[in-house]
Amino acid sequence: MPRNRNTFSSLAAWRRRTVARAVQGAWHWAQKAGSVTAEHPGKLRFRRLGAGTRLAFPQGTVFGERWIEIGECCIIAEQVTLTAGMLPGLDLGTETVLTLGDGVVLGRGSHVIADTTVTIGSDTYCGPYVYITSTNHSYDDPDEPIGRQWPRSEPVSIGPGCWLGTGAVILPGARIGRNVVVAAGAVVRGEVPDHSVVAGAPARVVRSWDPEKGWQPPLRTPAPVPLPADVTAEQLAALAAWEVEQGEVGQVAAGQGEVEQGEVGQVAAGQGEVGQVAVEQAEAGQVAAEQASTSS
Repeated sequence: MPRNRNTFSSLAAWRRRTVARAVQGAWHWAQKAGSVTAEHPGKLRFRRLGAGTRLAFPQGTVFGERWIEIGECCIIAEQVTLTAGMLPGLDLGTETVLTLGDGVVLGRGSHVIADTTVTIGSDTYCGPYVYITSTNHSYDDPDEPIGRQWPRSEPVSIGPGCWLGTGAVILPGARIGRNVVVAAGAVVRGEVPDHSVVAGAPARVVRSWDPEKGWQPPLRTPAPVPLPADVTAEQLAALAAWEVEQGEVGQVAAGQGEVEQGEVGQVAAGQGEVGQVAVEQAEAGQVAAEQASTSS
């Protein structure tokens, strides 16, 4: 009977593994087939979709593509929402409403809502779940539900080379300069100067660049050493392989050290047992001697 249970258990495990491989393989195929590129735009017809840009599958809500321009070599992760206009099917005129420069990265689950002009400069990186909107609810009338009141819209501009951390919120009317760091969870409105770091809700400048003094307050960590300009892809691949090899060597050495320490511990434990036996024998001899002297 136990053998039958083992057989059924092994068969069930084999089925689970087979189904898991099939599902993962199908999902990988769907991700490749469902991604959007300039060569394979699917049903999405952007005003411009640059070469080397990819929208990962599955996409979030996307509409108003006729008024959306996306530059070259952009990375749009899964479940990213890109919208121009409040609703699908609206005529927004002749001008572009939402513009993403070259090399823009939008992390998973991010939203860019452009009811009026939104511009994101080249090489701006956004972490997951960043929310950028040109429209916000209004609550002028205290008697009317907020969701039924007409919203306010103001253009949003984000300069090139910025980094927006996870969960950052960029509100209508924000004007962010170039090479700005927006901390995770920050809520940004108004103007942010070039080369600054903002954090908090509402966001405020916590660090800025001075041409004479550098970053103020100073950075707490040293600057990373950049790669040499003449380094090749082959050299980087060789370096990566060497690091992997060193990691494996370190694991083997750690394993050998554990084995050696274990053997030493076993020897020490054996010696301790021998010493304990010797102590017990000595105590027994002492007791025998005392008994002999008493009887005499």
